[in-house]
Amino acid sequence: MKILLPIDDSKFSEAAIQAVIAQAHSKDTEVRVLHVVEPPSLLVARDMSGYDSTLEAVWDGETQQAQALVAKTAETLRSHGLKVTTTVQQGEPKSLIIDASEEWHADLIVLGSHGRKALDRFLLGGVSEAIARHARCSVEIVRISAGH
Repeated sequence: MKILLPIDDSKFSEAAIQAVIAQAHSKDTEVRVLHVVEPPSLLVARDMSGYDSTLEAVWDGETQQAQALVAKTAETLRSHGLKVTTTVQQGEPKSLIIDASEEWHADLIVLGSHGRKALDRFLLGGVSEAIARHARCSVEIVRISAGH
């Protein structure tokens, strides 16, 4: 079984990671950990006159944090006996997650119901809902209890 695990650094992604660990018992299970870094807003870039190295530095910093996060997650999954690959991509999360699942021929996508930002792209109705509606494979949306 091939499981695509899109993550960010939220407690919802941590719940999705734990769900994969709890249910992936087969030695044939492969997990691909994916983090999508969104580029600086096109609207912000459009309003600026010329190149801004600050935005570039922020994006580079976010990409480095994403690489560290997927490496840490892969280490956790491997410690539970899973075969893991990682990828960090830059762009729009909804389409990149769908594309990654199709290109890799994922059997299942496991993701958290929400993400790390308050007005979040991972809100159910955002990325999670789009993945559930448009993915060609099964999708598991992991929720956490209200007490967390």
